[in-house]
Amino acid sequence: MSTQADHGHELIPRPAQTPDALRAALAVVAPDRLEEMQASKDDAFAKAVEWQSLSPVQGWVLTWARNIEIARRPDLSSRYARAQDNLEHEDPVVAREAVRELSAVLDEAMKAVRT
Repeated sequence: MSTQADHGHELIPRPAQTPDALRAALAVVAPDRLEEMQASKDDAFAKAVEWQSLSPVQGWVLTWARNIEIARRPDLSSRYARAQDNLEHEDPVVAREAVRELSAVLDEAMKAVRT
């Protein structure tokens, strides 16, 4: 686990970008997603063998680092949940704003884990 810039309250420190560290972090912040993580890991590793490329594994690491970044930071987590709740809002303006906000949260989380 590494030290990071202060984003307000963080549930856990940002984990290292290794499968074991990501799994341990997810077990704390979103244990209900462990099966999903394992299934996507199995798929990424199978594609890596099939494609003879590490890119599926690298993508898996970044995706789960981003997901954990959102889950470990209540500020991002609440923004993400609100945006998801409004994606199919009857008011198209609200729905468009939800898409924009969801994209902004994903971008912020990805930028954080790539630093």
